[in-house]
Amino acid sequence: MPAAVRGGSQATAKPSPSRRPKGQPAQGLAPKQILLIAAGVLALAAAVTLATGGRGERLVQASTTAVDNQFGRLGFSLAAVHVQGASAMARPDIVRAAGVFKDQPMLGLDLQEMRERIEAVGWVKEARIIRLLPDTLMIRVEERPQLAVWQHAGRTLVIDDKGRPIPEADPGRFPNLPLVVGAGGAEHAGEVLPVLAQRPKLMNRMEALVRVDDRRWDLRLKDGSLIQLPAAGEEEALAQLEQLDLRSRILEIGFDRIDLRNPEVVAVRPRAPAGPAQLASAGV
Repeated sequence: MPAAVRGGSQATAKPSPSRRPKGQPAQGLAPKQILLIAAGVLALAAAVTLATGGRGERLVQASTTAVDNQFGRLGFSLAAVHVQGASAMARPDIVRAAGVFKDQPMLGLDLQEMRERIEAVGWVKEARIIRLLPDTLMIRVEERPQLAVWQHAGRTLVIDDKGRPIPEADPGRFPNLPLVVGAGGAEHAGEVLPVLAQRPKLMNRMEALVRVDDRRWDLRLKDGSLIQLPAAGEEEALAQLEQLDLRSRILEIGFDRIDLRNPEVVAVRPRAPAGPAQLASAGV
């Protein structure tokens, strides 16, 4: 940006064109003037394309490349990439998908194509790319929420709130996400997990949420207990469990199984008494 001079006009000596070093660009051109010149060159190239067909298209490509390179020499080359809205784990994959490199001509970047590559990354729900001349690229993304770790057919994947896998996410780095197991678990986890999240006492005890016959859920607790939910009306069934726990502290006492599949009857199977071998191993 040219320096501002305070206090009235002042004559400035201009170098003679004959004394300017060969190949050096004219001094004093503002970025706006440079962009106007580039727009004129590209408009002329487009007119040539319309007039001459394929040969003109090749001429346009050559002209565009030449303009990009010239602008790069004038300082319009990539120096910094800023990513906003992405977690530390997602950022490297997003930058890699952008496919840019230092000193790349800024005006030659295809932002639409770049956005499509970034939105193909599993972490990314939506992306917006802004070119900040002369030398900065801003990538703003909305990241997919990580809902759960899904385990099925020997594979373990992180899934988002729509059940879509995030292939770039390492499940081992998400130990606090709930574990969902079984066919159909990914597609339907988003329906039941928000209901369970409202019950932190139960969630803290849950080991895994198991999809049964792609119809309903079993909750396996960390102490080995099993809670069988109905195929429909999970929230009502969990409300029944809450009432039972308020009356009897069943979650603290422990049980073998609670069957909530029949809304009229809550069936509880107590945990079998510990045998002599179990008491001995416990030191009793």
